[in-house]
Amino acid sequence: LQQLVAEDSSIRQVGAIINMTDDSVTFLTNRIIARFAEAEKPRSMSFPTGYGGKLGEIFVPLDRVGIYIPGGAAPLASTVLMTAVFARVAGVRDIAACTPCRKDGTVAPPLLYCLRRLGVREIYRIGGPQAIGMMAYGTRSMKPVQKLVGPGGPYVTAAKRLVYGHVSLDLVAGPSEIAILADDSADPRLIAADLLSQCEHGSGEERALLVTDSRLLAKAVLREILAQTEALPRRDFVRQVTESGLVVVLVADLAAGMRLCNAFAPEHFEIMTENPRRWLGKVSCAGAVFLGKWSPEAAGDYVAGPSHVLPTGGTAAMFSGLRTSDFMRRISFVDFSRRDLTVSLRDIETLSKAEGLDAHLRSAQARFAKQTEP
Repeated sequence: LQQLVAEDSSIRQVGAIINMTDDSVTFLTNRIIARFAEAEKPRSMSFPTGYGGKLGEIFVPLDRVGIYIPGGAAPLASTVLMTAVFARVAGVRDIAACTPCRKDGTVAPPLLYCLRRLGVREIYRIGGPQAIGMMAYGTRSMKPVQKLVGPGGPYVTAAKRLVYGHVSLDLVAGPSEIAILADDSADPRLIAADLLSQCEHGSGEERALLVTDSRLLAKAVLREILAQTEALPRRDFVRQVTESGLVVVLVADLAAGMRLCNAFAPEHFEIMTENPRRWLGKVSCAGAVFLGKWSPEAAGDYVAGPSHVLPTGGTAAMFSGLRTSDFMRRISFVDFSRRDLTVSLRDIETLSKAEGLDAHLRSAQARFAKQTEP
C-alpha cells in the first residue's frame, strides 16, 4: 500500500514536468492559500466573569488527519493544497494521504510533488471506500487517523457516512456543481466556459445551473456551450453532464433568480451581474461565492485562498466548506472564583432540582461546607 515519495532529484524533475518551480509552489501555498488559512485561524480567548474568574476557550491542533485525494479520471493536485495547507497552518503534525494509483501502478507526479512540498511523507496508493476504511480504522502497518478530509465520488461519500462517529469528517462532499446568476451585462462566452469547467471532472454526476433574466443571454450561452465543448479534450465527460445535468432557467428578475439559487444551495456560486457585490448580502446558501467576471470558479479551485473542499448536493444549506478550525479541537474552560460560585449557587440549585440530579447540587455546595474532624 505504501509508496515512498521519490528522492530530491526526482522531485525536481517532476517539478519541471508540471511546470512548477519551487518559487511558484511557495507562492501558491504560502502567499495565498496559507495567508488565508492563517487569517481565519481561530485564536484562544478569555473574558472576565465580573466576579474575579475567567471563561474562555483554547484551540489545539489534531494529532493525525487523513486526506483523500481523487486521482482516477483527474488527479487533483489542487486538493493537496486545499487540505494539507490548512492542516499545516492549524499545526497538525501527522498527515496521511490516500489516492488511487494510475493503470501502471504509480501516483501522478503532480500529486507527489505537492505532497512533498507540504511535508506529507505518508502516501498510500489506494482509493475508493477501502481507502476511507483504512484511514478510519487503521491496519497493522498504518495508524488510524482522527479526522478524514477531502472530496470523492459517490462510493467514497457513502464510505465516509459509514465511518462517521468512529472518526471525524470535514463534510460529505460529492460530485462538483456550479450555479451562475447573470444579467444581460454578462459575457456569454465566459459563462459557458465557467459552466463547462465543472462538467469535465469525469463522474457524469456533476451539475451546472444558469439562472438569468435575459432570454438573449440564455440562448447565447447555450450556443457557446455547444461550440466550446467541441474544443475540449475531455468533451466526452463534458457531454455526459451537458446532456443531463445542465439546466438553464429564465426568471422574471434577479431577485427571483437569487431565491432559486439559494434553494439550489450550490457548491460554487458565481454572480455575473452589473453590480455583483450588491447581491452578496442576499446569498444565504452556498459553499463559495465568486463575484464578477474576474473571479472564475477555477481561481477558487486552485489559488484563491478559501479551501475548495465545499458542500455539495444541496448540503450548503447546512454545512460550510473546509477551514483551518476543522483541523483543531476547541476546548472551553471555566475558572470560577469563590464569589462566582457563590452568586451561581441558587441557579445551580434550581436546575439540579428540576432535573432530579441531587449530586450535581451537592458537588457545588460541598465547596462551602465546613470540614469536620474525624
